[in-house]
Amino acid sequence: MALALDALRHGWPIRIGQHSVLLPAETGFAPGVTGPRMLISAARAVTLKLANQREAAVPEAPVLIRAAEPFDLAAARAIADPALDLVHPMKGPFAAEPIDDAEAARTAMELARLAGILPAFLVAPDAAGEAQPVTPEDLAAWKDVSNLVIASRARLPVAAAENAEIVAFRALDDLREHVALVIGTQDGGRAPLVRLHSECLTGDILGSLKCDCGPQLDAALRAMAGEAAAGGWGVLLYLRQEGRGIGLVNKLRAYQLQDQGFDTVDANNRLGLPTEARDFPVAARMLDLLGVHAIRLMTNNPAKVAALEGVGVTVAERVPHKLPANPHNARYLDTKRDRTGHIL
Repeated sequence: MALALDALRHGWPIRIGQHSVLLPAETGFAPGVTGPRMLISAARAVTLKLANQREAAVPEAPVLIRAAEPFDLAAARAIADPALDLVHPMKGPFAAEPIDDAEAARTAMELARLAGILPAFLVAPDAAGEAQPVTPEDLAAWKDVSNLVIASRARLPVAAAENAEIVAFRALDDLREHVALVIGTQDGGRAPLVRLHSECLTGDILGSLKCDCGPQLDAALRAMAGEAAAGGWGVLLYLRQEGRGIGLVNKLRAYQLQDQGFDTVDANNRLGLPTEARDFPVAARMLDLLGVHAIRLMTNNPAKVAALEGVGVTVAERVPHKLPANPHNARYLDTKRDRTGHIL
């Protein structure tokens, strides 16, 4: 899996199963690149899931998009160029049809998301000898949360609370290292106040006003400090899942589309990416390793409660976590309320 993800980031082909040899469209056609990336010749295809192709296919299913003949390398470059795709999203003519190997297609889409690239591939049988093999079973094993372990822990006084401990978690083959911040004295007989916070570089570090991530993080830590002062305790799970799991680069691409008028949901879907891609089993595993089995969850999202309960976490209480809007994130919060079911 690690080799397959590395191949996608470098623009090299992967082979899923015995027959599906795919070249990542975004990274496989960098200007001036030679070698395995240039092996597409003629009559190849593009595997995509883009919102503007919904009239030609089931929205939730990957489709095979064949370019109009003749299909040459120059056409492939234009089709695969993500910059052009944002301006003129996959302009036709194209003919869409179901993919024969749906499991391989789903695996490819998930691999692209994990690699942080656009979920678009060229079918490249000529590159079979160069392709990195990977199977759906490899993906399932890589996502097996039993591989996640506590790697280290240390006392970490923070501005909100001096009585805090940071715990780092690591899994085989996964370069993302999730952390938990335990505030106050852990009490196994009392459900802690818990916040799941997905990494947001723009909001947490740069103070972006487009989202509410930074203020939510700060307010959660203050609430946990207050809980600790009253004899309770809290746990912040900081999950390395930028952009709710789509990655930083794709999040910024979604921002570009939002500037063109699309809301958060449609921007993600137009890029062929899910609205919600966070890995809740990872959060459940982190809680289990900390010895936490019942929580008071800080969230405005009932779907998050259901997702955690679905992976074995007992949510004893949903604690609202509302913050005021600003002129830059008002539409974002409206979309959360109207399209993803947040209670705001």
